[in-house]
Amino acid sequence: MVTKVYDWENGAPLAPHTKKKHQILKNYFLKYLETRCQIPRQEKFRLAIVDGFSGAGLYENNEPGSPIIFIETLTKAANDINIHRASQGMRPIKIECLIIINDKDPEVARAVKKNTTPALIMAKEECKNLQITPTYLNQDFEQAFPSIKKTLKEKKCFNVFFNLDQCGYSKVTSEIIKDIMNSWRSAEILLTFMIQSMLTFLSPQRIQKNSSIETELREILTTIEDGQPIGKREWLGNAEKAAYLYLQDCAAFVSPFSINNPEGWQYWLMHFAGSYRARQVYNDILHQSDAQAHFGRPGLNMLSYDPKSEGQLYLFDVDSRQAAKNSLYDDIPRFLERHGGKIKMENFYSDAYNQTPAHSQDIHEMIIENVDMEVTTESGGKRRSPNSIKPTDTLNLKTQRSFFFIPSRNK
Repeated sequence: MVTKVYDWENGAPLAPHTKKKHQILKNYFLKYLETRCQIPRQEKFRLAIVDGFSGAGLYENNEPGSPIIFIETLTKAANDINIHRASQGMRPIKIECLIIINDKDPEVARAVKKNTTPALIMAKEECKNLQITPTYLNQDFEQAFPSIKKTLKEKKCFNVFFNLDQCGYSKVTSEIIKDIMNSWRSAEILLTFMIQSMLTFLSPQRIQKNSSIETELREILTTIEDGQPIGKREWLGNAEKAAYLYLQDCAAFVSPFSINNPEGWQYWLMHFAGSYRARQVYNDILHQSDAQAHFGRPGLNMLSYDPKSEGQLYLFDVDSRQAAKNSLYDDIPRFLERHGGKIKMENFYSDAYNQTPAHSQDIHEMIIENVDMEVTTESGGKRRSPNSIKPTDTLNLKTQRSFFFIPSRNK
């Protein structure tokens, strides 16, 4: 099993992949809080954060690690959200957060408590509408999880956010991920691991015989084991398929993207959620930077492609968004035809979002732009603008279709 020891005492270096991971964590967690605190009459939002592999909280040059990122983002969000609510004539909202910070190394556990204290004091002084209650643990995560779960259940925490940033893979198994996703009404996970350690865990001898994914996983693993360089795009695509196929049943929505490093895609950052809205927000956040990478199709059915003739590198940048639009223009009406030509937008999101890296704006733009589709409101009106589309609307395939309409390949 791959392990990595950080020299926290002398200032652990902030590796490029860690910097990108922190960027995603900060941006997504901020948007997560904004999204969960937008109901006008809402007066309180309670959540629990579990940082299962916290580290000491500070890297060299005082760069913050995940525990401090969580605390500082909570402080910023609580202030920004309430300033916005005041400007809209809404009541302030109080955020109550239990944060459980765990590291198995006793010295690191002591260091993270010391390093997070200033941020906690500042949060208390700067934001009267924020209450953070920290708990520090010093255990292997797989041993600590049962007691963490018991604590959160006893405190009636229904909204939980797990940050599981491990070096290897075996510390957080698929069974633990499923347990988390099934145990709370609203649970999300950010899981980081080294792909080679997971592929070792998925060796053909350890894949459940006669499982629905056994044949395809064996084929993918055989291709990888044949010695393809880790930096090749095709390797990225095969590894992404392997990770997704093995973990896709852990949650309703699973993003299988790697941390972007063209010199060698080694680290995976996967997001698990129970709602399409969370995956929608996560996709949109990824398009703010090139922190993650995907190899496959840019539209719908992102992992269904022929490696001999299809598949491209998607870096969530301007070029990738244009590629997504080009694919979505045809993919969405094909999808709609397979679903009888009519579907509620919220059902479209639920069916489509697990299979696309695309930005929500690009999906909406292609729906409006395509002459073979239309979006109708509950009262029968027609949407003219991408920004006006709502989950309660209905997506329709027009009866009279254009000369350029492409029928579904799967029909």
